[in-house]
Amino acid sequence: MERGSADVFDELGTLGIEEEFFVVDEDGRPTSGTDELVYDSTPPEILEGRLDHELFKFVVETQTPKIDSLDDAAATLSAVRTALVEHAAAQGFQIAAAGLHPTAKWRDLEHAEKPRYRAQLDRIQYPQHRNTTAGLHVHVGVDDADKATWIANELRWYLPPMLALSANSPYWNGFDTGLQSARAKIFEALPNTGMPTRFEDFEEYRQFEETMIESGSINDRGELWYDVRPHSGIGTVEVRTPDGQADEGRIMAFVEYVHALVMDLAARYEDGESGTEIRRELLDENKWRAIRYGQEASFVRPDGDVVDLGELVEAECERLGVSGIRELYDAESGAEKQRRLLESEGENALCESLLL
Repeated sequence: MERGSADVFDELGTLGIEEEFFVVDEDGRPTSGTDELVYDSTPPEILEGRLDHELFKFVVETQTPKIDSLDDAAATLSAVRTALVEHAAAQGFQIAAAGLHPTAKWRDLEHAEKPRYRAQLDRIQYPQHRNTTAGLHVHVGVDDADKATWIANELRWYLPPMLALSANSPYWNGFDTGLQSARAKIFEALPNTGMPTRFEDFEEYRQFEETMIESGSINDRGELWYDVRPHSGIGTVEVRTPDGQADEGRIMAFVEYVHALVMDLAARYEDGESGTEIRRELLDENKWRAIRYGQEASFVRPDGDVVDLGELVEAECERLGVSGIRELYDAESGAEKQRRLLESEGENALCESLLL
């Protein structure tokens, strides 16, 4: 079993983007396709070693190669997505993206046969059997393990606003949940998910990983599915908060924001700034507000004041010099768009809107 190491944290500012997608048929409905896409055919070169499947046979994951700078991220993301769509088309499938596919009914869909997932199904049971979720994970390289742990601690407050901006999963198992991101709440039913606690330093986090593995709580460190974590295998801070998105521009808004946050926090750590004291229960409350209200949410600051999402977005764009999250906030949210399309144009139009 591979163990986490501080030595892998050796580059600052590099990027990696992981996306989970839905394999769908000619009508845009979920269908088992991962055997054909992952095992029975050779993917395009950019996807070699970077295309895998998830728990269900209708969910695939892509990883970009390591991206040296933010300037290169959009082109790399586009190349990976184009390769996936073309690879799927050659096998008779289409690719869709959202936090949850609105027509997916987990009882009717096949689970993967990979031993890792079979072991998870056996251990976790019902919460994992129904886990049809798909998200976006953004990795940013950090050049020191303790710095990465501190950054992950500090990032926690920013994750609920990020989730609110990404909310794109109102429907689950064929009904309207009344939530903006049902994916986040369904995923939280699994163990080792949600908001992590604060870790004093990397050694404390590494010891936690070791304890979880050695106690039989998880099979490998990849089963620590928290919303943010220092990745002890590749030397990054990994943000796992946003819902999946069909639109590349929306993905890039989160990539830009996460990168800016990490770089800002890295500088603050190097300046000797102390960490923010905040209870995890307050972070959980903020996450619930994002899940329930999406772009209409407000959030409790560490000092107890409340800030609306729009006000926060403006302040963050000014503070960090980013613009993508403002464009997300000004646009119709994914959840709102899904509800509007289903009501006005029907299920076919809704499914079509999720295609890449």
